[in-house]
Amino acid sequence: QVQLVESGGSLVQPGGSLRLSCVASVNIFSITAMGWYRQGPGKQRELVASITRGGTTNYADFVKGRFTISRDSAENTLYLQMNSLKVEDTAVYYCHARVEYSVGGVPRGSEYWGQGTQVTISS
Repeated sequence: QVQLVESGGSLVQPGGSLRLSCVASVNIFSITAMGWYRQGPGKQRELVASITRGGTTNYADFVKGRFTISRDSAENTLYLQMNSLKVEDTAVYYCHARVEYSVGGVPRGSEYWGQGTQVTISS
């Protein structure tokens, strides 16, 4: 079991910055991949950014150049630095973890979600 606790959401003006944090209950290097998703009002949940155990990052086109995903293994924490925020970035941001393992040689996977943190961009 992996528990994820997000923090850092707030009300920010357009053009501002925020840093979200996600603390995992386990060593993050035991997690295959971690990421940030968001769900805006009336929208489906969508991937924002992800990072694999090996450090490979992936970003949605709508955040490239503005958001940066990173981690601190000593703190078991995943971060999302968000700059140049736009009104359309308003959403609940969720931390996600995927753990892949094998049982009797059969690959398995488990997924975990945090409770979400609200980010509101408004003037």
